[in-house]
Amino acid sequence: MTVSPGPAQPGLTARVGVIGLGLVGRALAARAAAGGCTVLGFDVSDAAAAQARALGVTLLPDTIRLAGSCEVLLVCVFDDAQLAEVSGQLAHAAADGAAPALVINAATCSPQAADAAAAQMTRHAIAFMEMPLSGSSAQIRDGEALALIGAEPATLARFQPLIDLLSPTQFHVGPPGAAARAKLASNLVLGLNRAALAEGLALAEGLGIDGGLFLDLLRRSPAYSRAVDTVGPRMVSRDFRPQSRLRQHRKDLALILAQAATIPQALPLSEAHAALLDRAIALGLGESDNAAVIAALTAGG
Repeated sequence: MTVSPGPAQPGLTARVGVIGLGLVGRALAARAAAGGCTVLGFDVSDAAAAQARALGVTLLPDTIRLAGSCEVLLVCVFDDAQLAEVSGQLAHAAADGAAPALVINAATCSPQAADAAAAQMTRHAIAFMEMPLSGSSAQIRDGEALALIGAEPATLARFQPLIDLLSPTQFHVGPPGAAARAKLASNLVLGLNRAALAEGLALAEGLGIDGGLFLDLLRRSPAYSRAVDTVGPRMVSRDFRPQSRLRQHRKDLALILAQAATIPQALPLSEAHAALLDRAIALGLGESDNAAVIAALTAGG
C-alpha cells in the first residue's frame, strides 16, 4: 500500500505512547522500541508500569500528559468502560491542543464502544484506527500475531510503516468498528479451539495416553489446529504462567454472547465455554494463562 507523503506522517522514529501496560501493551511497546520509536507510557498499576520501565518505556504521570507528548497513542486497556474513560480524557486533551495525530485502539471491546471512540476522535480531528490482535502477548512481541485493522484506507496508508512495525501480519477488515466485530467472532473460534483441545487432551490423559504423544498425533490428523502448538505443550506441562489471561477471555465471551443476543444468534458452544471458564475462575485461575482451561476439566477428577 502506498504511503502518503508529508511532514505529518510519523515514520519509524515516531514518539509512540502506550496507555495500558499489561501483557499486550508491553509487547507492543517492545516492538515499537525495537523499531527505533521513542516509547512513552502510562498505567494505573504500579507493577505494570515498573515492568514497562524495565523495557525502556518512559513513564508519564497521566493520560493527558501522555497524549500531549506522543504522535501516536496505542490504547491497550481492558474493557469498554476504560476505553470510554480514555476517549473522554483524549477529548479534553484535544480541546487544549495537546493530542496525538492518531489513536490506535488495540483493546478487544464491543462494536458499540469502538464506534463511540471513533466518533469522539473524529469530532476532535484525531485520526482513529482499530488494531485488536489475535495471538498471545509472546506472539505479539515476536511479530507473529494477526492484527485486525479497522480504519479508513487513507488513515491506514498514512501510518502503514508504523503498523507494519507493530504487527507485520495484518488483515484490513473495513472502517473503524469492523475490527471489533471481527475480533469477537474470531475470538469465539479461538477460544473453542483451546477448549476442544483441553477436553480431548484431558480424555487422552485419563485413558493413559501420554499428553505429548497425543499432541504429536493431533499434528498429523485432521483434528489439528494451531492451538495444538500454541497452548498444547503448556496444557501438557500444566504451565499456566500468563501469556494471555483467562479472565480476559471470559470478558470477551461476555461481549460475544451479548452481541449474539442482539442479532439474535444462538451460541450454545460458547455458553458452555463460558460456564467452563467460570469454573476455572472459581478455582482461582482467572489471572492464569488460557491454557489453564484444562484445569477446570481435570480438577477433582
